[in-house]
Amino acid sequence: MESSCEKKEDQYIKDLRFVTFATNLTTMRIHKEGIPTIVITLFFVALLRYLSATFIGNNWVIVQYVIDTVLVFFLLFIVSFFRIPNRTFHYGENEIVSPADGKVVVIEEVFDDEYFHEKRLQISVFMSPANVHVNRYPMNGSVIYSKYHPGKYLVAWDPKSSTENERHSIVLKNSKATVLVKQIAGALARRIVNYAEVGKEVKQNAELGFIKFGSRVDLLLPLDAKPEVKIGDSVKNGISVLAKY
Repeated sequence: MESSCEKKEDQYIKDLRFVTFATNLTTMRIHKEGIPTIVITLFFVALLRYLSATFIGNNWVIVQYVIDTVLVFFLLFIVSFFRIPNRTFHYGENEIVSPADGKVVVIEEVFDDEYFHEKRLQISVFMSPANVHVNRYPMNGSVIYSKYHPGKYLVAWDPKSSTENERHSIVLKNSKATVLVKQIAGALARRIVNYAEVGKEVKQNAELGFIKFGSRVDLLLPLDAKPEVKIGDSVKNGISVLAKY
């Protein structure tokens, strides 16, 4: 049997987790890109709630309860998609910090035919709809290239998505390295937002842009960059170090 001290300790841990969760929830910000979507979603949720209450009435209370629950969870999901969690960012002069939340799905040498026209080390992060979708600059530098490419909407983990999907590529350069960052649309993501301006100096972890509803971010690094992650690792934007150079 558990002692009273062990029970108190377990309860303390649960209370601490709840307080941490509640604090993060109440202080979390919503990204500006999400305001129109959230407003439209709120309108449709309210409309569906009104229609269901009108046609169902008090005859099917359980059915109405289920509908209400589904609508609330759907609204909360949409709101959470545009969340900006409070984070203490990691800064490193010789480090590439992850520009996206998600899972590392590619670490390999590839030939880049868009900008470098040579072999590069590619590290790719897949972002599911449940991830935070703010993208951040992985390093300090100057934006020397920025180009939008229309394209397909293959699933983001498909290797062909890097070159065939809708995407926006930018190149950052500083005294130590030149890196290409590619925002890639997925099967659900149909809008890429990119804030980069050619000639502009940017800071590591500042906002690069936003991709709506599931996507992927590729980084093309120098071949001598040393990966600090492995395939399958979960990473967070502004915190996880992907590579060192």
